[in-house]
Amino acid sequence: MGDVTSITARLADGVRAIPAADWDACAGSRNPFLSHAFLSILEESGSATARAGWQPIPIVVEDADGRPAAIAPAYAKSHSQGEYVFDHGWADAWQRAGGEYYPKLQIAVPFTPVPGPRLLLRDDSLAAALIAGIEAVTDQHGLSSAHATFVAPGQLPAFEAAGWLIREGTQFHWRNDGYAGFDDFLAALASRKRKAIRKERADAVEGLTVRHLSGADITEADWDAFWTFYQDTGSRKWGRPYLTRAFFSLLGERMADKVLLILAERDGQPIAGALNLLGADTLYGRYWGCTEEVPFLHFELCYYQAIDAAIARGLTFVEAGAQGEHKLARGYAPVPTWSAHYIPDPNFRRAVAEFLARERESVEADQAYLEEFTPFRRG
Repeated sequence: MGDVTSITARLADGVRAIPAADWDACAGSRNPFLSHAFLSILEESGSATARAGWQPIPIVVEDADGRPAAIAPAYAKSHSQGEYVFDHGWADAWQRAGGEYYPKLQIAVPFTPVPGPRLLLRDDSLAAALIAGIEAVTDQHGLSSAHATFVAPGQLPAFEAAGWLIREGTQFHWRNDGYAGFDDFLAALASRKRKAIRKERADAVEGLTVRHLSGADITEADWDAFWTFYQDTGSRKWGRPYLTRAFFSLLGERMADKVLLILAERDGQPIAGALNLLGADTLYGRYWGCTEEVPFLHFELCYYQAIDAAIARGLTFVEAGAQGEHKLARGYAPVPTWSAHYIPDPNFRRAVAEFLARERESVEADQAYLEEFTPFRRG
């Protein structure tokens, strides 16, 4: 489709400015968070907007017929909240040196630490052109930097070829090795771990009923209950919940078939819940909350019930969100995650590159160490 230097990228005025069919032709259907529906719900609900510090400015490369052939889900950021790849130290250092770190450009799904493509390509040959477009937007608008976070490993070579700095992190994912049921999974664990998990599960649900809801089975009353849970967790973790109440209603209205809402009830009243989204081969755990503290109920709804659901649906993976070494004992193993960073200022870039080299050694050593604590039987 031509030389990179002859291809023009444009900024769209939000995800909703791009027809859904055109967006999804680039994004594909495997990862629900990259869909036009999900990203436009974030906008429409007031969750990811300029006022919230997430101004949506998708970067688009078009084909000869004027249709989007490559899109970057881009946001102009006035802070570093809701990203889960922490660059606050970079911001502090840059500003102490007299620079302005914000605004910056974020290529990401807001509030969603889920790995996936960050170059949405209907034409794979346009990866370099789209990255060049991202760099041009950064340079022409005087932004300090651009950051593509939770990048699918297969897209890292394109960013590396463009000279972006690569950062490594860690998450904990569960893999379905063809298990017929939860007991089959437990059979792969060391005896002591099996007993511990069985006890946790029994203690967690004593006196409770657990319901799995999807599609039309999810009511506004269910969303009201989950909103209460989400607000409680959000206020404790990050001070102010990122998502609005409208987000959940719109999610239920437009993406209910991709939603798995797991509720724990006592005497018919919900006391806790976990929200998951369903991908082509992965169950994605996103939010959890409760109004009654019950020992081990968090592990039950977020990890064990997720495994149950993944096995029942024939899914290969459960990704249960960011961080959490406590997931190790529940059968979730450490896996690397990746981000890519474009920093035009040569001095700042050099300092960040040196930091990343040191950090990667530590991250990889931690991953090797954590691998020793998985609960699976040895040999």
